[in-house]
Amino acid sequence: MANTQHLALLKKGAVTWIEWRNLNPNQQPDLSEANLASANLRGSHLGRSNLCKIDLFNAKLIAANLAESNLSLANLAGAQLLETNLMKANLTGANLRAADIRGADLSGANLIGADITAANLQQADFGDANLIGAVMFRVNAIGAHFNHANLSQANLTQAELIEAHFYAANLSKANLGEAHFTGAYLFRANLSFAELIAADLRWSNLGKADLRGANLTGANLRGANLAGANLGGAYLKGTIMPDGSIVSS
Repeated sequence: MANTQHLALLKKGAVTWIEWRNLNPNQQPDLSEANLASANLRGSHLGRSNLCKIDLFNAKLIAANLAESNLSLANLAGAQLLETNLMKANLTGANLRAADIRGADLSGANLIGADITAANLQQADFGDANLIGAVMFRVNAIGAHFNHANLSQANLTQAELIEAHFYAANLSKANLGEAHFTGAYLFRANLSFAELIAADLRWSNLGKADLRGANLTGANLRGANLAGANLGGAYLKGTIMPDGSIVSS
């Protein structure tokens, strides 16, 4: 449960909250399980706070500092997290459905099992983030960065990943069916045993990617760079290859 004093200080406004934090730099704010749905917390300093199970449904957290905070099982559905600092935050099992996360920094964050369905992730940075088993159905991640991120077993069905960066990312056993990877950078990415049925990979860079056992049935690889890629055991029925030819069986 939230510390009532901490919650009261936060509700007094940004100036009071910042003054208290500056005077108590070693004290961890405890706002766990607090109901702050639709609250305006724009620019708030909530870094290194206990926000476990907090309700921030539809809250405004634009440019807020949530770095290294515990947001496990938090409700952030519909929240505005534009340009928010979530570096190394714990978002395990958090609800981020339809949240606006454009330009946010989630590098090194833990999002294991998080529900990010239909969220806007354009230009967000997920470098080195842990997204194992995350639900990312129909996310808009155009231009987002997932370099070195772990997305194994994540569900990115029908995701918009145009020109996104996945350098050396782990996408093994991920569901990427009907995802749009046009122009995406997947150099050295691990896509082993991933589901890529009907995925659009036109003009993507798959150089030295691991595609062993991947299901590329009906995928479009026209113009893609497959130099050094490992396609051993991959399923290619109906796949459009870089030169435009279609694999018949």
